[in-house]
Amino acid sequence: QVQLVESGGGLVQAGGSLRLSCVASGSIFGITVMGWYRQAPGKQRELVANINVGGRTNVVDSVKGRFTISSDNAKNTVYLQMNSLKPEDTAVYYCKATRVRGYTTNYYWGQGTQVTVSS
Repeated sequence: QVQLVESGGGLVQAGGSLRLSCVASGSIFGITVMGWYRQAPGKQRELVANINVGGRTNVVDSVKGRFTISSDNAKNTVYLQMNSLKPEDTAVYYCKATRVRGYTTNYYWGQGTQVTVSS
């Protein structure tokens, strides 16, 4: 099993910044991709950004230029730096890990951290 613990959420005014952290622990060998997703009230969970073991990143268009994903492999931690926040960024943000071992792929989720952006 892989445990993911997110932190860093909170209440911020529009235009402000937050940095989310996600620490992975447990059976982390084989994790190939770490990602951040978000789910706003009444909406489906959506991808925000992800990063693979090689450091290649993918950021969705709606946050490109404002959000940056990075990782510190020594700390088993993935970060999401969020700048120029907008009210529409308000959501619960979840960390997800993809682990591949042989022919088996498992997905793990954190408990989520609330981000609220006031106008």
